[in-house]
Amino acid sequence: MDNIIVKLITHGSKEYEAALLLRDEILRKPIGLNINDEDLSGEENDIHIGAFDGEALVGILVLTKIDEGEIQMRQVAVALPYQGTGIGKHLVNFCEQTCKDEGYKCIRLHARITAVEFYKYMEYTVVGDMFKEVGIPHLEMEKYL
Repeated sequence: MDNIIVKLITHGSKEYEAALLLRDEILRKPIGLNINDEDLSGEENDIHIGAFDGEALVGILVLTKIDEGEIQMRQVAVALPYQGTGIGKHLVNFCEQTCKDEGYKCIRLHARITAVEFYKYMEYTVVGDMFKEVGIPHLEMEKYL
């Protein structure tokens, strides 16, 4: 995927609106939820990262500050036709560099069980026991930068 560009997205922009649609399609609808029912207040303080194929948004990742040294990766989604093509890896690599640049020391995330192997491949470590979030099993994972 040589033509994929990963960049920051501005909250409230048309790219952010496209990201909400992608998050809904990939993360919410399959488990019977709707992003329009979510409380999105506070997202203006988050870091939004998008992967683009030309003008089309094909991947999204959101970072939410926990404290001065830690940040949470969440809402990672890749459009179905692009899954398995390396977009997720590009998003996470960009995210990690952004976090280093911003002075964060640790990235935490809640991985759906189906994504745990991907995050292990990206050198994230499981922390704690399985739990349910949005009605499905997750594991907390972390990576020190």
